[in-house]
Amino acid sequence: MTIDNYENVVVTGASSGIGEAVARDLSQAGLNVHAIARRTERLEELAANTNCTVHTMDVCDSKAFVDLLETIEADVLINNAGIGRGYGNLVDALFEDIERTIDTNVKAAIYAAKAVLPGMVERQNGHVINIGSMAGLYPLASSLYGATKGAMHVLSMDLRLELQGTGVRVTEICPGRVSTEFYDAALDDPEIIESKKNSGIEEVTSEDISQAVMYALNASQHVNINRIELQPTEQTYGGMQFTPRSPK
Repeated sequence: MTIDNYENVVVTGASSGIGEAVARDLSQAGLNVHAIARRTERLEELAANTNCTVHTMDVCDSKAFVDLLETIEADVLINNAGIGRGYGNLVDALFEDIERTIDTNVKAAIYAAKAVLPGMVERQNGHVINIGSMAGLYPLASSLYGATKGAMHVLSMDLRLELQGTGVRVTEICPGRVSTEFYDAALDDPEIIESKKNSGIEEVTSEDISQAVMYALNASQHVNINRIELQPTEQTYGGMQFTPRSPK
C-alpha cells in the first residue's frame, strides 16, 4: 500500500509553512485534501491554487474540530498545527501562552487522532503522521515547547503499540531548524524575532519536510516509517555546557 491507496487527507495548520507545503504536494498527488487553519485569506489562496477543500477553524475549539473530522472519512491525518508561545523560558512564560501551546500542540493532536482512528481501524487502512520536532528528542532551552513535542513523540510510539494488527501506520517527523514563520508567531519583540530568525545557515525548508511526509506515505504497506529526524547540515544537537552561577 502506497499513497495511491489513500483518498482523503486531513492537514492541520495548513495555511503556511510545513502544513501548506504538505497540503499542496498531497493535492498535486491526486488526494482529496482537507486543509484546516485559522487564517481564512491564506486558506482561500491555497484553495485557489490547488484542489484542496479548506476549513477555517481553530483546532483549540475542540468540539467544532472533532465534529468536522467526524464528517471526513480520513485515510491520512497530518497532525501539523503547532505554535511556540512561551518559547523563551518557563520562568517568563505567561499562563495563557502555556495553555494555548499545550492545547494546540498536544490536545488538538490527540483529539484529531481520536476522531479519525475508529474509521481507519474499521477499514484497516490509514496513516497518522505527527509533525514533532528535534526539540521533543533532545534538550532545548525551551522547556514548554520541548515538553509538547516530547508528548507528540510518546504519543506516536504508544499509538503504534495500540494499533498493532490494524494495518494503520503511525509516523513521527522530527525537523530541526526549518525556515518558517514559527518565530513570528511565537515571540512578540521584533528585535528578538529578527535575531532568532537569522541563523546564518542554510535551513531546512517546508518543502523538504513535505518530501519526508511523501516518503513515509509511499512506503510499502509492510513497512512503517517510525520516525524521521532531519536537520540542516550545519545544525547539531547535544554536547556539554558549563555555566557558572550568577552572583547574587
